Amino acid sequence: MGARRGHPLPVIMISALGDVRDAVTALKSGASDYLIKPFDPAELVHKIRNLVSSRKREDLIEAGARTAGGGARLVGESQALRSLKGLVDRVAPQGVTVLVTGESGTGKEVVAREIHARSPRAEEPFIAVNIGGIHAELMESELFGHERGAFTGAESRKLGLFELAGAGTLFLDEIGEMPFPCR
Repeated sequence: MGARRGHPLPVIMISALGDVRDAVTALKSGASDYLIKPFDPAELVHKIRNLVSSRKREDLIEAGARTAGGGARLVGESQALRSLKGLVDRVAPQGVTVLVTGESGTGKEVVAREIHARSPRAEEPFIAVNIGGIHAELMESELFGHERGAFTGAESRKLGLFELAGAGTLFLDEIGEMPFPCR
């Protein structure tokens, strides 16, 4: 992950000193997190995964926000497309959950955006997320969020994608790729 304008690289401050003032200074200076030596390497790995996940999540939300009002539209006059537009016209005002199926690359997200744009929730967020791009261990936290202290490393409350979408639309692309835990 390289630095991008407006997107500084995340920093985890590691110190041998357990001084709270140093931690506060590091965090105020832009550090994302703080560890005191000696530390459990698993805790560092967990913090890094959270930072990478947060960055991916921010990118997904930013991408969704950039395209919420625009993007591709259903264009054409074939019989199949007229039929699809008719279905969109019927389902969009209903405010119901919709399952859009089809092969990869056939325009499922275009259809979802069209339903969103024609629905009463059109002014609310449209968040598209590729489920296949979320690590299995982070799936629950990404979708539903978590509270501070919910597990080791959960140092603050994190809103899940369902909550971020709010009254808008959460488009779960490649939902068939979602891993199911074996217990």
